[in-house]
Amino acid sequence: MILAAAVVLICCATLLHAQDRRAVEAQFQSWLQSTVWPRASQRGVPRAVFDNAFNGVTLNWDLPDLVPPGTTAQPVQRQSEFGAPSRYFAANTVGGATSVGRQMARTHANTLAAVERATGVPGRIILAIWGRESAYGRASIPYDVFEVLGTKGFMSTRAPYFTDELVAALQIAARGDVPADAMRSSWAGAMGQPQFMPSNFLAYAADGSGDGRADIWTSEADTLASIANYLAQHGWVPGRDWGFEVRVPASVSCALEGPDQGRRIADWAAAGVTRVSGNAFPAHEMQGVGYLMMPAGRNGPAFIVTPNFYALKEYNKSDLYALFVGHVGDRIQYGVGDFTGRWGAIDSMRRSDVAAMQRGLEAQGHDVGGADGLAGFKTRRSIGRWQEATGQAATCWPDAAILRALAQ
Repeated sequence: MILAAAVVLICCATLLHAQDRRAVEAQFQSWLQSTVWPRASQRGVPRAVFDNAFNGVTLNWDLPDLVPPGTTAQPVQRQSEFGAPSRYFAANTVGGATSVGRQMARTHANTLAAVERATGVPGRIILAIWGRESAYGRASIPYDVFEVLGTKGFMSTRAPYFTDELVAALQIAARGDVPADAMRSSWAGAMGQPQFMPSNFLAYAADGSGDGRADIWTSEADTLASIANYLAQHGWVPGRDWGFEVRVPASVSCALEGPDQGRRIADWAAAGVTRVSGNAFPAHEMQGVGYLMMPAGRNGPAFIVTPNFYALKEYNKSDLYALFVGHVGDRIQYGVGDFTGRWGAIDSMRRSDVAAMQRGLEAQGHDVGGADGLAGFKTRRSIGRWQEATGQAATCWPDAAILRALAQ
């Protein structure tokens, strides 16, 4: 009897859950008509396009960060392991992106040359982004963009943002560059081979094939042209490199890292910063501004990067992403090998540990860029500044001893 009662309770709970979801689904359909349709109509989206886009679309309950009506957002868990930067540069990932990239460089040589002439963005950089975003168009892009953005616009932690992107996706469908049912996206709504959010598509998608359309789902030429246009519009400086791997002497503090502490590359060289290749910095770069970038502090490779590195970060805000793109691009075109600097071992800790360390630094007046459990450049250099202020050699990298000292 106890077992039977338990089964009944489970069945009833499941039924109630299903009933709750049906009620939310009804609210979703009402929201589409009352909120999304008026906004789309104001942007010139025909009713037939709207109806076609949402034909058969229901909520996707498996997406992350959902906040169904009547519930509250749960705090984001920060207990995951704090990752070593070296993992981003796994040999098979870098090697695969390089080897396929070289093939694509040959296959699309004419398109890449034309795009580079038009935008100033090197073909190797375009290829590396394409490879990182969608494995050169080979990665599965499984989601219906209207299902994803509809779900997240209706009930997610960033609902207004995704609602705006949903309206932008409807505008794309109304343009007719690609059928609405072909607009595949990631789980976050990033579309096609270059993984553009819809608003970025409207602003930066380009016609590389000359057919009068911008199709980032099936056209490789349009994909390459769109990536290049995005970078050009976000500050890529033609004729400059993205950066150089360097050796940083002990006399140059790792706390000098960051895009707000730039110096002429000639000044970095005068301070003793040298290229690992043994070559001098290119003469045309010497009077340009450069920035120290040490993604693992003294615990890994170091770089002097140019403003083009930060143009790459406009595509993805991660230092490691921009570094990966620049490195793979160089491997594709120049055949360079692995970084000379070695990634050192890091202490095992969780993101919550790093966040506690960040709060300790904030309490002492340091700007760590927010206690998010991620060691961005503001956190790295704050650690270095704290170490120098307390008479320690600056490493600019979290470790267990720093955690014990700061997370009181």
